[in-house]
Amino acid sequence: MAPAKKGKAKTKSTDLQSPAPSNTKFPACMRFIPPSSVAVTIHAKPGSKVATITNFDDDALGVQIDAPAKDGEANAALLDYISSVIGVKKRQVSLGSGSKSRDKVLIVEGVSLETVYNALDTRLHNS
Repeated sequence: MAPAKKGKAKTKSTDLQSPAPSNTKFPACMRFIPPSSVAVTIHAKPGSKVATITNFDDDALGVQIDAPAKDGEANAALLDYISSVIGVKKRQVSLGSGSKSRDKVLIVEGVSLETVYNALDTRLHNS
């Protein structure tokens, strides 16, 4: 009989990871970034007559922007609009990725996931 091999025992990766808590309250387009930031995936629609939130689902937050997609005007208007909706200073909202794309990730610093969700959801249902 062959001797047993020495070395680390192989374990399945599923055994090492605990299941992710099911967070059904918040859509998947929002995620918490420790210690106190929130990332929001946005599908921007520049060139609109008014800035408004159009939809809020797991894929992205749909936002119409009242600025053209030219020379960063729509990005600046988006950051300004989202900061006013959430009620934070403009410097707390930054573009994480997607500066040349309609699909963007915004980072909101110094707020909780619940605060951002409540502000966005309230604006969606009141517009």
